[in-house]
Amino acid sequence: MTPSLLLRFALAFGIASAAFRAGAAEPIAAVRVAFDRAGIVGTQAQGLADIAAGRAVSADDPVRIASISKLVAAIGVMRLVEAGKLDLDADVSRTLGWRLRHPDFPQRAITLRMLLSHRSSLTDAAGYYQIPLDGTLKSVLDDPRAWDKEHAPGTFFRYTNLNFPLVATLMETSTGERFDLLMDRLVLHPLGIAACYNWEMCDEAAAARAVVLYDAERKPVRDDHHGRKPACSVNLSSRGDCDLSRWRPGANGALFSPQGGLRISANGLAKIGRLLLGDGEVDGVRLLKPSSVRVLIGPDWTYEPGNGMTAEEDLGGQPPRGFFCRYGLAMQTLATKREGCHDDPFGDGKARVGHSGSAYGLVSGLWIDRQAGTGVAYFATGMPDARNGARSAFSDVEERLAEGRAAPADSSL
Repeated sequence: MTPSLLLRFALAFGIASAAFRAGAAEPIAAVRVAFDRAGIVGTQAQGLADIAAGRAVSADDPVRIASISKLVAAIGVMRLVEAGKLDLDADVSRTLGWRLRHPDFPQRAITLRMLLSHRSSLTDAAGYYQIPLDGTLKSVLDDPRAWDKEHAPGTFFRYTNLNFPLVATLMETSTGERFDLLMDRLVLHPLGIAACYNWEMCDEAAAARAVVLYDAERKPVRDDHHGRKPACSVNLSSRGDCDLSRWRPGANGALFSPQGGLRISANGLAKIGRLLLGDGEVDGVRLLKPSSVRVLIGPDWTYEPGNGMTAEEDLGGQPPRGFFCRYGLAMQTLATKREGCHDDPFGDGKARVGHSGSAYGLVSGLWIDRQAGTGVAYFATGMPDARNGARSAFSDVEERLAEGRAAPADSSL
């Protein structure tokens, strides 16, 4: 990318490199889409989707959006709840077909609501994404490390990725359908969004436009397809093959990465935001009842000293405290006015709802202001794991993307 092109990008965003706080990392790609209930009102895209190919990023390019995948999965859950296939407050053992219990609190039933709100007492210490194609999620749940020994289910917030493979397992068991196909039927196809969990349902053309994820050293770590669809989009089986006929309903809900593996464009993400702004309806398509959207938002948990953790352990290192302070069913509420909370990347005190994402050098966000009827979807790639925001537990780049002062692409590329 030429210096003159970088300058035009910077001017389009109303910023220049000199405006950056000293030491802030510059992303390889940055995309921001602003929207209201009627549609998209502003698009900003800069940098490279693929360094080797010299391909500029666009708001239509699919990217592994990380934990915003949980929010989209929860929309699918609520469709099944409305259809009577799932119950938020029933013992999930009834649907699983086997008894799920915390080994130290065996009398306490675990519910779907607890899983979606990260109050299940599960942890990520036993893993959640490494299960082979022919493996079982139950083998992870049988590991004592998967459980928080200090807290009974329903009593403590601990952000845990493992909750969502279990959610996907429940979705599969209740319908007999594979999670990625089910999410396409319930959410993506009705909304006209070309997206997929772990690439299997996306076509060759979409995979060729994939945004490559890079770490802070600018090394590709995910979706470096070289213009082709990956030969296998899931973990190989224990035999080393990728035969999806081995899939069985409810055996391995981790297979299609419900916790973070959604590939979706910023424009597609904006449509999810507009659906939530429209109380379950967008562009004439009614997907959820307004009451279901309110259930998603909650919050089911609000931080008080001793009732939960405000940072994600799975990020490693020293995650920023005060990041999570209010949480519903896979939906976070921002700007909590409580000591110890630093969850306002916008800096204006408004209680927006949505979800963040952070994985493999990507940071992302989908946030809506229901009162104003506006929202924003964004992502940036090539970012360090550590967050270094000037005023919040979010990163400097996330704060700038939230406000609309997006980051210029790395001028060294």
